[in-house]
Amino acid sequence: MTQGGAHIIAVGNEKGGSGKSTTALHLAVYLLHQGHRVATVDVDSRQQTLTRYVRNRRATIDSSGRQVPMPKHVHLPTAWGDSIRENQRAELDIFTKSMAGLRDEVDYVVIDTPGFDGNLARLAHGFANTLVTPINDSMIDLDVLARVDPVSGEPIETSPYSRNVQRARAERLATGGSGIDWVLVRNRISNLGSRNASQVQRTIDRVAARLGCRVADGIAERVIFRSLFPIGMTVFDPLEADLLGGTPSISHVNARQEYRSLVAALRLPSPISRSVASGTIRRSA
Repeated sequence: MTQGGAHIIAVGNEKGGSGKSTTALHLAVYLLHQGHRVATVDVDSRQQTLTRYVRNRRATIDSSGRQVPMPKHVHLPTAWGDSIRENQRAELDIFTKSMAGLRDEVDYVVIDTPGFDGNLARLAHGFANTLVTPINDSMIDLDVLARVDPVSGEPIETSPYSRNVQRARAERLATGGSGIDWVLVRNRISNLGSRNASQVQRTIDRVAARLGCRVADGIAERVIFRSLFPIGMTVFDPLEADLLGGTPSISHVNARQEYRSLVAALRLPSPISRSVASGTIRRSA
């Protein structure tokens, strides 16, 4: 599948609790604060965490009158008809139409996917220019990527999720599309001085080499995110004590720097550079 216009970022992992929705909205809001036009897309009909996050953000804006940027948000529901084939056809139709409409309206599209395999999740991965896979820094969570030898730490067999991603990458290249830049993001990084943490780091590097993807440090476990979700805010927004119920702490400052470092590690192309490459100059809003 090939796309023009907007750069599409999918945040995907078939294991829940890895921080996908938090990462998706923080990426979107960071880009908004940089002056870019951004859309967010939620294809998780079961949890709809990103949709609720965006709704909380709108509610805070309406109740407080504060001025913070909002993404153009779209929620794509799962089809629930009796025919699997018809459901998949309907989902493909609504997904492709939504992407066609968004890619000429915005500079970036950030898609949040569910913690399970499904047709919409596969479509999101197939359309992505950049795939961000947050993983918790533990051997248990690495199982979503590959089965690992417990002694050597070498990957023995890739997981169903990894095979789906590799299939999407191969199909993109086979149809003349650009490749998918796959980035594993290590969240909840523990003390690297410990033996277990060092083993996790070595194993992630080996798995990444096997899968042909990159590794980036993500976000440590921080209480700040639990207080931000109900009000729809991110660490990139101005946060006052009356909104948070207390003065922002060093945790807020550290989390903001971690997300800035993550965005830098993603190496996202600028809207102008993409427009020059396609022969049309288009400025960000």
